[in-house]
Amino acid sequence: MFLAALIACAFSGILILVRIILGQTTFDRVLAVNSLGTIIVIGIALHGFYTNRPEFLDIAIVYALINFIGTVAVLKLFSTGSLGEQRK
Repeated sequence: MFLAALIACAFSGILILVRIILGQTTFDRVLAVNSLGTIIVIGIALHGFYTNRPEFLDIAIVYALINFIGTVAVLKLFSTGSLGEQRK
């Protein structure tokens, strides 16, 4: 079962890499990078399950939060041109 999940993650990762390379817009590419980060989170959780180390789940959760915040920040940067209010 572990091998099947690993193969599915690898296949998904390859498809996402193709989407990153061939994405039509910047938003498509950023969302594909976010999807790749999600696949990495799943891989970290699978590795923790396989090695019977539950602390890897904590690492996966922290990585998922960083991935989400980074994606939102990059999308805001591309859509508005800045990450915050500019002072005058």
